[in-house]
Parts: sequence; structure tokens; C-alpha cells
Amino acid sequence: MTQHLSQILASNESGGLSVAWDFLNKGGIFMIPLGITSIVGMMAIVYKFLSLSSSRIIPTALALEVSQIPQPIAEVQAVTLLRKWEGGPSTLARLATVALKHRGKSRSEITHAVESTAREEVLYMHSGISILDTIITIAPLLGLLGTASGLVQIFQGLGDNSDHLAIARGIAEALTTTIFGLAIAVPCVIAHGYFIRRIEMLTARMESLLSHLSSAFEKTNTNA
Repeated sequence: MTQHLSQILASNESGGLSVAWDFLNKGGIFMIPLGITSIVGMMAIVYKFLSLSSSRIIPTALALEVSQIPQPIAEVQAVTLLRKWEGGPSTLARLATVALKHRGKSRSEITHAVESTAREEVLYMHSGISILDTIITIAPLLGLLGTASGLVQIFQGLGDNSDHLAIARGIAEALTTTIFGLAIAVPCVIAHGYFIRRIEMLTARMESLLSHLSSAFEKTNTNA
């Protein structure tokens, strides 16, 4: 029974691969750039999922620690925190270190220093988004280009006694690239919207935490 089930599964898998290969083969040479585009898009999506994870941007434990920093903060505690946060792998740790190194200055000076560093961090958070933007644009265009090329070849071969069924099959095959191009673009559009929204949420959360730090480290609190 187990062996028979294994044979059925193997047969279904082989049949599925065969159907997929036939589908891709019908698209012609334009399936090559579309295939490359799909791989690049998938890699960009995976990269953004990893780079925008909580552990890399705002670790839960660090966010809780920052939110609980007393105002004002004692110098001994500030030195301890600097040793702990300096060299941290997360975005919040790096920005909190900048704020901590400028303790004792006015709040505006601390905020300016943090904002200068935050611009670089925000650029890093957006890295890879431009790749998704490009794929969303070119994947459907490549699909349409493949379809247009296929239709031109079909209509060039038309004669007075053409087989209408063959023409219909040819048009269906020509549309394969359009289908594939849209299938690449749709997940990228969804992922793009999700990542932009997540960046906005993470940025807003960091602004709140860093505002708290600037208040704790400003000059008026250092002598408390």
C-alpha cells in the first residue's frame, strides 16, 4: 500500500513538472528574462523579510529597556548602557548609542545627531525596495512583449487555408508570457506594499523611543 502510494505521488510530481515545463516552453525565448526576473524578485522579497525582522531593527527586549530608562538618568547608568549598546547589531541599538554619546547636550543637539544617523538607517531599511519597483514595472512589459512577438509570428504565417484551431492554439501559447509576467508582478506588488507599511511602522516606533532617550539625556537632566 505504501509503495503504491509512493508511486502515485511520484507520478503526480512528474506530471506536474512536465506540465510546468510545457507551460514555460510555450512562451519561447522571452521566458528566459522573465525567469531571471522571477528569481531576482523572489530573492529581493526574502532579503527584505530578513532585513526588516524585529531582531535587526527594534528588538523587543531593547525596546522595553529603552522605554523604561528613567528621566533623569544617572551618569553611572548611562556609562553602563553605553557599554551594553555600543556595537549592537540592531538599528535601535546604533541610534540609541548615538543619543547616549551626546548626553549632556541640549535636546535639539541630541535630536540632530540622531536624525543625521537615522537618515542612513532609513536608506538601509529601504534597500531592495527599488528592485521590487523595477520588477513590478518590467515583468508585465516583458510578458506583453513576448505576446506581441508571438502574435506577429502567427499572423505572418496566415494563409487563405489556415487552420483556425492551430491559430487559436498559437494565440493561447503567445499569451503565456503575459500570464507569467503578471504572475511575477502580483506577488511583488503585495510584498512592496507590505514592506513600505512595515518600514513606516518601525520608523514611527523608533521615533517614539528615541524621543524618550533625548529627553532622558538632555543637559537639564545630567545634574540630577
